Amino acid sequence: MTRLRLHRENHLVQRIGWLRAAVLGANDGIVSTASLIVGVAAAAAAPGDVLIAGVAALVAGAMSMAAGEYVSVSSQADTEHADLAREGAELAANPGSERDELTDIYVRRGVEPALARQVAEQLMAKGALAAHAQDELGISAATTARPLQAAFTSAATFSVGAAMPLLMVVVAPAAWLVVAVSAASLVFLALLGAIGARAGGADVWRATVRVTFWGALAMALTAGIGRLFGTVV
Repeated sequence: MTRLRLHRENHLVQRIGWLRAAVLGANDGIVSTASLIVGVAAAAAAPGDVLIAGVAALVAGAMSMAAGEYVSVSSQADTEHADLAREGAELAANPGSERDELTDIYVRRGVEPALARQVAEQLMAKGALAAHAQDELGISAATTARPLQAAFTSAATFSVGAAMPLLMVVVAPAAWLVVAVSAASLVFLALLGAIGARAGGADVWRATVRVTFWGALAMALTAGIGRLFGTVV
């Protein structure tokens, strides 16, 4: 006798809310702070001044990331709530038309019309708004906007990312500060790209190269600007 084994599948899309904010925050923390440090150090500033600039960048950046993520994701959440309220009103006013609309969605996906109608009726009987939210609006529990989660995640990971190049300012000799911060930050970025890709199920090599390239470009540009203005001033 064949025995069916039921198992729980953990899909990676469930991580999309916090993973995007975490990777963005850590990446921005490393790139922006390291770039600022490299630019200030290239301008022949004293190590103490470089450290102060780096700490200021960490605090300002973390607050900026938190505020930006909260406002952005809150706007998404407001749109979702407005769509759900509108859909709820339509269900209350004309449930038959909404049932037909849901049926048509399933038919377009390849379900037989009679079966599609039966599925629509059963799902609406269990939870009409939930059914329309997921299949008509594309809103689900896995991808719904969470402003506070995004804000805290971005601020925390930005701080962790920014702390890495700051640590190099403390431990590296002043003469090798630019090289040490740049090299260490590229290693941190490569590691971040690999971890983020692994957590999201993406190609590790491609993500690592992508994040390292843009980090190197940012640091090279700020180092050049710092060197230019340090020489002029």
